[in-house]
Amino acid sequence: MADDFELDTDDLKRRMDGAMSNLRTEFASLRTGRASASMLEPVQVEAYGQMTPINQVGTVNVPEPRMVTINVWDKSLVNKVDKAIRESGLGINPQMNGTIIMLPIPELNEERRRELTKVAGQYAENARVSVRNVRRDGMDQIKKAKNDGMSEDDQKFWETEVQDLTDDYIKRVDEALETKQQEIMQV
Repeated sequence: MADDFELDTDDLKRRMDGAMSNLRTEFASLRTGRASASMLEPVQVEAYGQMTPINQVGTVNVPEPRMVTINVWDKSLVNKVDKAIRESGLGINPQMNGTIIMLPIPELNEERRRELTKVAGQYAENARVSVRNVRRDGMDQIKKAKNDGMSEDDQKFWETEVQDLTDDYIKRVDEALETKQQEIMQV
């Protein structure tokens, strides 16, 4: 019988935390007019026959508020790093100086700010979908236990637990989105 059914809420929380962590990483890659080394995290460079993150082919620094520099370790990769940044959609024009690539961060215009808030919205929606998928998995476990003989009261209890957890994480996603959109629109 399923009277001793215990839903692993810690596992559900861990997976929902993973969705939140992924959202924070994606938000960090959106530039807000200030230089940040994390804005280059999603950029991959074709190096040594495979796609490699920029921070694994050079040292990324932020020497001033509107400048990011990359000191590329292998001189043969400088042009590939330059090309990867240009094609990344970050809207930054790299300037090369030997093995150092300088990325001046321009002021964001109103149109670009609006585009970035839409991108942030898409990232948040992806996080909501991930949280809902975890919810669905939890509900499927409850349904299976119900078919194995769980009482209706227990089923309602666990469904409420999973729904409350889901609502909490969706609220966190919405709050993170609101904060990021305000940060992007701030002049």
